[in-house]
Amino acid sequence: MLEIRRFRPEEWRQYRDVRFRALQDAPNAFGSTFAIERDKPDDYWMARLESAAQSSEQLPLAAEQDGRLVGLVWGVVDPQNPEAIHVIQMWVDPGARGKGCGFKLLDAVIRWAKERKARSVHLRVTTGDTSATRLYLRAGFRSTGFLEPLRPDSSELTQPMTLSL
Repeated sequence: MLEIRRFRPEEWRQYRDVRFRALQDAPNAFGSTFAIERDKPDDYWMARLESAAQSSEQLPLAAEQDGRLVGLVWGVVDPQNPEAIHVIQMWVDPGARGKGCGFKLLDAVIRWAKERKARSVHLRVTTGDTSATRLYLRAGFRSTGFLEPLRPDSSELTQPMTLSL
């Protein structure tokens, strides 16, 4: 049984570990890298999850199956535009892909955005015909804006996508 739930502040180690798995599994899907994040101290991970887990402006979600974390996503209110929500850190474990986990994570953020009366949900995805891009298109997102580098040191490009609510 797959459960999508909010991370709890005391789960910072589990969050850190699933984040590390995501960065190692899909190094060209995130604005950060495993090399950058692995050296951050425990205090960083504790503070990051504690502040987000209790915030009304952030929604850190875990996908849990049979007691194991198999995915995560983070919804964030745009500080410049409270009617816009950003999806960051979206990832599903390879063993849980193709079974609806990604859609359920994304749907939870979209429902949260609607509850907040947001007008749009935004994300960036690495360009190409990827399972992530196909998921976002099926969920109603459309390509918007211009391609940008994934990171300053990367040749990978990302496409902004928007879902109007």
